[in-house]
Amino acid sequence: MRARTTSKKAAAAARSPGKSPSKIRRGGRPRRTTASSRIYSELREELVSLQRRPGEPISEAEIALSYGLSRTPVREAILKLADEGLVDIFPQSGIFVSRIPLAALPEAIIVRKALEETTAGMAAQRATPSQIMNLQAIVQRQREADAARDREGFHQADEAFHSSIAEIAGYPGIWRLILQVKVHVDRYRRLTLPVAGRMTQVIAEHEPILAAIEAHDPAAARVAMEKHLVRLLHDISATRHTNPEFFDQQA
Repeated sequence: MRARTTSKKAAAAARSPGKSPSKIRRGGRPRRTTASSRIYSELREELVSLQRRPGEPISEAEIALSYGLSRTPVREAILKLADEGLVDIFPQSGIFVSRIPLAALPEAIIVRKALEETTAGMAAQRATPSQIMNLQAIVQRQREADAARDREGFHQADEAFHSSIAEIAGYPGIWRLILQVKVHVDRYRRLTLPVAGRMTQVIAEHEPILAAIEAHDPAAARVAMEKHLVRLLHDISATRHTNPEFFDQQA
């Protein structure tokens, strides 16, 4: 009976005004965790898209003020971004957007290339007519973005093309892994898009991948994907010399 009474008291306490269900998230996580996740997601997008440039200072106080929150969820988000290498925290100096670690790029590109060669081959085996039509529509979106010089729209369509291939392959988890691996590669890729003819070139590299998937030719799909992604390795040197301030040359 005592155990039952205790349970009733606990349930009553949970229903009391001081324990409003609206302040609790599934799994017992407090609201600030959700706030921290939102700040993390939005800051991460600003960092990866280079809206916040490498070397630029970050103010926890300003971010907290803009969200109307305390500095605690902001600090949690920034610590997570630091774990990914997107920000550098110097206790005596402040917080700064990290520079792109030059030495880490080749390994990340090689890992991505190996994973996407696999998904391209499997997608060629499994693609349905409707899935192929979706890929065709994405490539058309890229053509339109190229014509409009819409680099952000082009980048989003590029992400959709590659993630859709992973989904067609039946392994969307591989794309989630790729997203973790390529975080600095994405920052580097943003620097290549303004180069004259670059977006047109990417479309020309996507077309044989799409054609191989349409033809249900796994070997050709893997080769086309390899040729597409290996170009990122070849472009590192030129991009570094064009934008030296964005890179950590010693990393």
